Amino acid sequence: MQKTVLYANKLSKKSFAQFGQVIETEGSASFWINEKKCKRFDALADIDVTRSSGHPVISIFKSRPYSIPIKLRIFERHPLGSQAIFPIKSDQFLITIAEDKNGVPYNPKAFLTNGKQGVNIYKNIWHGVLTPIGRQSEFLVVDRSDPDTNLELFELTTPIEVFLPKGSTLIPPQDRDEKC
Repeated sequence: MQKTVLYANKLSKKSFAQFGQVIETEGSASFWINEKKCKRFDALADIDVTRSSGHPVISIFKSRPYSIPIKLRIFERHPLGSQAIFPIKSDQFLITIAEDKNGVPYNPKAFLTNGKQGVNIYKNIWHGVLTPIGRQSEFLVVDRSDPDTNLELFELTTPIEVFLPKGSTLIPPQDRDEKC
């Protein structure tokens, strides 16, 4: 099998729309609550766990960082529900997505978050494993807990190498903080 090399694109709502939703406050509607001490950015993603036997769960994942280039060996998908992933400490991470062709991931794409973005991956979309870069990271994950199997794995015969966008560097976490 021929070696595949990907350069990540910067994550945007438009570029990611066919695979899921970008979760971010930038450009999102908001309103003040709690005596105008807290700004609420409401309904940033639609969690889809509509099949009958499962229910939504909130989890925290702690993940070790990957080195660039990332050697992606596994794709996974969740046929029964979407999966929302959001960094807890403004850590950048890569998202690798692939289209489906006869039950096999193909035409992969990679995206780099800005550290203030998360994603809600639609159900049944192939995606790479959680891929923090730079340092160990924690993520809030909302997905489906189900007595039925909600995970399919596909092992690649040849790893895909994923690089940061050409000319980009990681943004230090303290430079990603913002005020209300």
